[in-house]
Amino acid sequence: MDRDDPAYRGQADYSARMLDLYDPIVIGVLSRLFWRCPPEPFLDNYRRNITDHHLEIGPGTGYCVERSGLPDGTKVTILDPNRDVLEHTTRKLDRLEVTAVEADVLKPLPVDGLFDSAGMNMVIHCLPGPATRKALAIQNVAAVLSPNGTLFGATILGRAAKHSWLGHRVLTAFNRRGAFDNLDDTADGLREMLAASFEQVDVKIVGSAAVFEAKRPRPATGS
Repeated sequence: MDRDDPAYRGQADYSARMLDLYDPIVIGVLSRLFWRCPPEPFLDNYRRNITDHHLEIGPGTGYCVERSGLPDGTKVTILDPNRDVLEHTTRKLDRLEVTAVEADVLKPLPVDGLFDSAGMNMVIHCLPGPATRKALAIQNVAAVLSPNGTLFGATILGRAAKHSWLGHRVLTAFNRRGAFDNLDDTADGLREMLAASFEQVDVKIVGSAAVFEAKRPRPATGS
């Protein structure tokens, strides 16, 4: 990704070294400490919604897909602008048949066919604002889902959420350095973005995060 691209800073920290440490440190400790978010609600969301025709947006380390219950050999497409992420996740999910696509979710997605499910876990808070730009990412995913498809995942909410003192400090620091761009992200705003592209939307709050499901993509305008 070009360094001048608005989305560059949100994905730049995911180096090979950082990805090696991500699961035990960020998921195992820091998510609970900063955001009061244990992994169980995210994993339940994956186990409930993932299908054997799945697209994973911003797969991180593949943590949730790995623990989702997919049988060995299942075909999964992963999409991210960061090659380190794609290479790490492909190795991590070696029991699955992984197709890696280097692309930005803020642009039309260069993938084949329609998917029955798409995961987007801990991605939206890293996307550059404003909300209208983040909504483009939702629209782009909806465009590659089947008529009964589901988009699901989670995101860290902004300053209006009920952050702990420590979480608020970390939120401010991450936004200052560009790793997050979510100070104005709210649960209601997330619902509106999802409802613009999907017929059925559910958003639940867990600590400082919103865990969401959006089902049945709306037809694209003009179709």
